[in-house]
Amino acid sequence: MRILDTKNFLIPGFKVWGIHSGIKKTDKKDLAIIFSDREAAMAGVFTKNRVKAACVQLDAARIKSGTGQAIIANSGCANACTGKRGLHDARETSEIAARALGIKPEAVYVASTGVIGEFLPMPKMANGISTAVGLLSASGWEPAVEAIMTTDLYPKLAIVQEEIGGKTVTVAGIAKGSGMIHPNMATMLCFIVTDAAISAPMLKKALLVSTERSFNNITVDGDMSTNDMILCMANGAAGNKRPGAGSKDSKKFQACLDAVTRSLAKLVVRDGEGATKFVEIEVRNAKTPVEAKRAAMTVAKSSLVKTAIFGEDANWGRIMAALGYSGVEMDESRTDIFIGKSKLVEKGLGQGKQAEREAALALKQREVHIAIDLHKGKAGSTVWTCDLSGEYVKINAAYRS
Repeated sequence: MRILDTKNFLIPGFKVWGIHSGIKKTDKKDLAIIFSDREAAMAGVFTKNRVKAACVQLDAARIKSGTGQAIIANSGCANACTGKRGLHDARETSEIAARALGIKPEAVYVASTGVIGEFLPMPKMANGISTAVGLLSASGWEPAVEAIMTTDLYPKLAIVQEEIGGKTVTVAGIAKGSGMIHPNMATMLCFIVTDAAISAPMLKKALLVSTERSFNNITVDGDMSTNDMILCMANGAAGNKRPGAGSKDSKKFQACLDAVTRSLAKLVVRDGEGATKFVEIEVRNAKTPVEAKRAAMTVAKSSLVKTAIFGEDANWGRIMAALGYSGVEMDESRTDIFIGKSKLVEKGLGQGKQAEREAALALKQREVHIAIDLHKGKAGSTVWTCDLSGEYVKINAAYRS
């Protein structure tokens, strides 16, 4: 597998662009289109929040076909909690795009992100789609990813290549996400495209596996969005032989997809609202994989743990408390906790001020590693999070203003 420079972001058979259409109050880009020059296999994963935006409702129904050809994404308005009008607007968006692109409305998927409870400005959407279609380009990925950003500080892109089925196959993705991040599916959007020839059922299975290994292992603030989705298009332009189930080529494709989703997931955490540190939390020797992940995620989303990391305070008691209420089988008298290389806790007991001073030095780094050994089994899990700063409060206190 080759990891490519994102400056060389070209995927055969796809054209994209992003523009400012007037949805946002500022002059920042807010509308993107991704278009395949042929019908593609399509897979998607969506938020498990019971309150689902109109775009999620529409796409979840259309994805059953296993095919698609275009994605229309806007930022600045989530089109969530907008009732029948919101669903009508999502459908109309796909119809406007379909006419402009010369394809069926059912082949168009819609994504939105932004403020909940506001209606899409449909005249601006219509004008924006018309303009963006006229600008579609194979090299338009950076404008496109800029157009789906909200509080993100920088664009998130990843691209890899691999030899699959006798051909060079490219797998690439873009994402947005900075706050309201605690995916369970999949405000996070991710769009993955590939020129691989692959069946829709295999693409769906690969995406579900990849999502569990990446986006479902991150948290910024413990809030799950109404609009989270991942959409993946495979248009077959590479001309490779389709991989069979369980084949070497199918494993290669899975590895490529995993590399892209993990890269994007980590970028989302690094760009967490107000974050100053990227934190990896590893749980070792839990009773089951499910318990390992639950323990890691409970620590990762603890506000007290996250604020201690921001303050560079090696307060291991907060980690132990989170493990205790996580619901997993654990015994404090068998639990070890490490921050960096410092063993802070052994068999439930603190290892003294020197260990805390060493851990505090590790907490001063931009990247922090926390390891927890439960000594209860052989299962492990790693999740990624960030610290919680006062800047997070400022950003979200003023989000609608």
